[in-house]
Amino acid sequence: MVVVRGVAAMCLLVTGAALAAESVRTLDVVPEASPSVVFAASASRPPERLSLTLAEAERLWTQHNRELRLAEVAIAGAEGDARAAAQVPNPQASLNMASISPQDGFGAGSVRQKRMDSVARLEQLIERGGKRDLRMQAADALLNAARNDRDDVGRQQRRALYAAYYDLLLMQERERLTVETAALYRKSQATSEVRYRGGDISAADLSRQRVEQLRAENDARQAVADAARARVALAYLIGQEKKASSLVAADDWPAATQGGDAAAGSDPSRRPDVRADMARLAAAEKARDLARALKTRDITVGVQLEHNLTNTPNNSFGVGVSAPLFAFHEYEGEIARAEADLQAAREMAEQTLAQAQGEIDQAAADLAASRERRLRLEGGLLDDAARVARAAEFAYARGATSLLELLDARRTWRQVQLEAANARADHAKALAAWRAATAE
Repeated sequence: MVVVRGVAAMCLLVTGAALAAESVRTLDVVPEASPSVVFAASASRPPERLSLTLAEAERLWTQHNRELRLAEVAIAGAEGDARAAAQVPNPQASLNMASISPQDGFGAGSVRQKRMDSVARLEQLIERGGKRDLRMQAADALLNAARNDRDDVGRQQRRALYAAYYDLLLMQERERLTVETAALYRKSQATSEVRYRGGDISAADLSRQRVEQLRAENDARQAVADAARARVALAYLIGQEKKASSLVAADDWPAATQGGDAAAGSDPSRRPDVRADMARLAAAEKARDLARALKTRDITVGVQLEHNLTNTPNNSFGVGVSAPLFAFHEYEGEIARAEADLQAAREMAEQTLAQAQGEIDQAAADLAASRERRLRLEGGLLDDAARVARAAEFAYARGATSLLELLDARRTWRQVQLEAANARADHAKALAAWRAATAE
């Protein structure tokens, strides 16, 4: 009887070792199949996938991004303002009739024989003080600002695109890792049940395994949901909302060596938001000059033709000139307002320049920190954690270590893998943020 039990125990040990060895191999293998294939019991996915590289995503973003379209509409409006500013005032035409007798009315005869005064007048406003040129210069500056605003929208939206793409890549990596971990725990649970029936482990150890398996299943399900949200966010930016569920980020992470020159200085004046505010400052200066030019009187010249049967000759010509009288004000309010707007534009330009410099410095610091963290993780920590996990699996399969030590090694290995994925994502997004901050 003792011999039979010994043989049974040996068979259980060999079976457990084989299953554990299979679990150890999963620590080194990174399957290329979609995680949803492994985790089909928890989440369903459409069979077709739209594999998307970063270059393809940027092409779709250029064609379909709504914020870029709105910025283009703003440019069209500014172009209309520029055309309006260049227009010369239209002439005014008038036709007046006078000397109508209340007793005789219009009199007898044809229209040309009516006894009344008919006056046709044509007037033209002549602007002085360079007002039209100042309006044109201000409008051109605002058009330049609108174009730079469009470029700044593109800068910010491109950064958002890169962040959304790398978020999806990170969620896919998390999904893969958590699905693999859940599969590993399912295999371990099967092994533990065999060992429990053979009396090799206690019911408490089996329950601990079950708890860890359920946690891993929950983590995998949450990772699937997070990946779905990341797909929706990316789909909006590239105008592919109807295909959101099929998007797959196909590119790899940028190399860890990228961003090593982040400490190099960059000129913030190259940024489109700074250039836009400088253009608005130039427009405010021209608007101030235009307000001052209001003190230069515009004149209106006119010519008229008068037809009157009571006079000889019946037709006569006349000319006239009119100008405003500055009897009550000389546009002091308009000038004061323009001066205040100029000062506000000047302060805004300085503020934007300072913020741009601070953003560049912060982005460089974030990039350097994320790059160093990624290099530390990839420089040995991942390999060390993998070796520890393999050793724990091997030892537990042979009864040389406790279940708690095995579970702790597994959690550490999974945590290090997730930290490495987060580090790669942080480095990629920090690189994109630095390039956006420096207008690369």
